[in-house]
Amino acid sequence: MDSDRRLRGHERPNRRILLVWLALSALILLAAMQRIMQGQFPDPDDALRLVQVRDLLAGQNWFDTTQYRIDPPGGSPMHWSRLVDIPLVLVIGLLTPLFGQSTAEQVALIAVPLLTFGVALWCIGRLAWRLFDKQVATYAMLVCGFMPALLFQFQPLRIDHHGWQIASVCAALWALALRKPHHGGAVAGIAMAVGLSISIEILPMAATFAAVLFVRWLRDHHARWWLVAYLQALAIGLGAIFLLTRGLRDLAQHCDAISPAHIGFFLVVALGVGAIGWRSRATSLALIALLGLAGAAGIGFFALSSPDCVATPFGSLDPLVKDYWYVYVMEGQPYWRQQQAQAVPVLVQLLVALAAALALRARSKDWLRNWWTDYALLLAGALLLALFVWRSAAFASALAAIPLGWLLAGLLTRLRHAQGAGGKVGAIALIVLLLAPSTPLFLQRKLIPLEDEAQVTHVEESGCAIREQAAKLDALAPATLFAPLDIGPAILVKSRHAVVATGHHRAETAMHDVIAAFTSDPDEARQIVKRHGGDYIVMCSDLVEPRLYASANPQGLMARLLAGNTPGWLEPVAFDGPAEFRIWKVRKEPGAKPE
Repeated sequence: MDSDRRLRGHERPNRRILLVWLALSALILLAAMQRIMQGQFPDPDDALRLVQVRDLLAGQNWFDTTQYRIDPPGGSPMHWSRLVDIPLVLVIGLLTPLFGQSTAEQVALIAVPLLTFGVALWCIGRLAWRLFDKQVATYAMLVCGFMPALLFQFQPLRIDHHGWQIASVCAALWALALRKPHHGGAVAGIAMAVGLSISIEILPMAATFAAVLFVRWLRDHHARWWLVAYLQALAIGLGAIFLLTRGLRDLAQHCDAISPAHIGFFLVVALGVGAIGWRSRATSLALIALLGLAGAAGIGFFALSSPDCVATPFGSLDPLVKDYWYVYVMEGQPYWRQQQAQAVPVLVQLLVALAAALALRARSKDWLRNWWTDYALLLAGALLLALFVWRSAAFASALAAIPLGWLLAGLLTRLRHAQGAGGKVGAIALIVLLLAPSTPLFLQRKLIPLEDEAQVTHVEESGCAIREQAAKLDALAPATLFAPLDIGPAILVKSRHAVVATGHHRAETAMHDVIAAFTSDPDEARQIVKRHGGDYIVMCSDLVEPRLYASANPQGLMARLLAGNTPGWLEPVAFDGPAEFRIWKVRKEPGAKPE
């Protein structure tokens, strides 16, 4: 926006965006090829997403997102949105008649995350081009390939909802640069409505966008239509998407997904802010008071409609589930609970990007200075959110790409014009630290290797190879498997069997029972397993989860199973697989005595 973009139409930024996307996609595919060949999902949620898509293609009702193979026979309700299923269903549904379902799924698992990445890159590239030129736009997009928190959400087989939320944030950011407030505000509102409908965890980002548009209103009364259009489009978009994906069969007030109470909140606020916008000019203090009243009215409506949801969605989580599951979902925990070797480099990049945005603000004038003020506020808000919920570092990384691209362009110019070797080395060092701030930690690990840990955290790192073993389990008649939470999705995606629970909080009663059984004495555990109709108990012994249960009660079921002290009501099943994979059949006859 240093010059009118319409005078630079010959630059054809879309062609550059396409080339960069293709180059980055090729590198991502190359890096992930081994995982792709082995079918290793980055996260259990990705496996369960595929199960949901398969159920939909097999005839499950569009408005029914219940997973009937979790805690059968009633199943477990899911809070996931059908919006994320749409591209997967389209790709798999169109290609299955031509290539078979297995190949169609493989194509979808690779193509959909990369296409989502392309949407985000298009928004970043177009905006960077408008702000600067094709060169900075190219660097801004290339920087995305060096941001681990961002890149993780777009890798092949990463079909969960986070990538689409990042794309919605990028689309809202791009919309803030449109020339007409009504158009820009409406596009940003629709983008955030999509993101919120996919998952309510993006709510703080939606509020941050609203706060920035409120600042625009305070600066200029004529800019008030940005916020008005944003809130109205957001409210209408949420209502329309709710009807499209949820219909009228489920009007309950869920705290973990957009429900009628949430839509009502945004409608009340949008109507109130719209009414204020039609008033004559008010002083800043009066405007703050009036908008505060509109917000208070919306909160009041929400509290009356859904009093249980005033706290956080996980505020009333079962204590056992919270202590043994939720606190170990590290992506939902704050920065200070992360592995610092991975988190510190991400934070460094974000802080450098914020400093670059502030530098751009300082060197700009008039409307461009206001623009970079807004940008810095958005980035600062996303960074603050990431400190408390670490998965939000992906949103902050997307916003950081353009300032970092500008900074990289400047460093490369400095490198080209540096006279002595010292200047060139200094510029190269700064570029390396900008793109790969984990380099010092990497070198330290090479010089001082860390001892390998005996336990692994991620399912795909386990020596039990749960995907292969789950496929072999199909030799058994369809059954209900009583398994730790983390391996449940792999069992569902690779076999016909059901599981009692997975790590998804709407089934917290079943989750509680799984944790309680493994941490209870064998006799009590038997009653829990029987109540859920468990036919087999399976586990991967080298994962952290079983060890956690064993440490909770050294005399409990899990501790005894790991020690090889099998209760009499369980019969070890000989299985052709690695030693880490263990399976026991639940004896049906009464009166069995522990060994």
